[in-house]
Amino acid sequence: MTALKSFGNGYRALVIGASGALGQAFCDMLEADPGCALVTRLSRNSVPPLDLEDAACIPLAAETVAQHAPYHLIIVSSGLLHRPGIRPEKSLSALDADALQAVFQVNTLGPALLLRDFLPLLDPQGAMALLSAKVGSIGDNRLGGWYAYRASKAALNMLIKTASIELARRAPRARLLSLHPGTVQSALSQPFRGAAAARPAAQAARELLAVIDNCKPADSGGFFAYNGERIEW
Repeated sequence: MTALKSFGNGYRALVIGASGALGQAFCDMLEADPGCALVTRLSRNSVPPLDLEDAACIPLAAETVAQHAPYHLIIVSSGLLHRPGIRPEKSLSALDADALQAVFQVNTLGPALLLRDFLPLLDPQGAMALLSAKVGSIGDNRLGGWYAYRASKAALNMLIKTASIELARRAPRARLLSLHPGTVQSALSQPFRGAAAARPAAQAARELLAVIDNCKPADSGGFFAYNGERIEW
């Protein structure tokens, strides 16, 4: 059982993207934590719904769940790597405008609006963490390919870093984090090389919650792997 220490007793959590494998694992672990008083789940199928490809629903969802604010922990566990008609590109010749738009909408534009509408719901000493990916590191890019996914996650990292600077002005003890979950057993990773070695979602959620719990206000705006190591931009 995971028991988070940095939020105090009776903390309230909000998980966005709660219907995915990792999102469900986050919710299950938080609900099992005796220190957690409330877990609010948002997804495309929740009430209210939250769909990152429907910008109008994002402020409406935030307005609805604001009744339980402030939240001490907000986790964004959404992302798009592939779906019918969208695959990671192996070369520039594979770039497609519609696929680029869809990937950026889910991985960058939607999360930007989440920061706008949900960060104000965060407790002044709380933490908001968004799932990024190590392939979004410009400095670590040695293999190329995966243009849309890499670029969308790199842009997400910049949004998080920039928002953390603004957040620090009004809530210097809050934490805003970009997290790399590693390869997790899920529909997102299943078609790709390395999926056989993927970690169970429950293990990944436990590791990521530990990273969030151990991060300090000075770490806000940082990019961290599931093992706590800082990732270069």
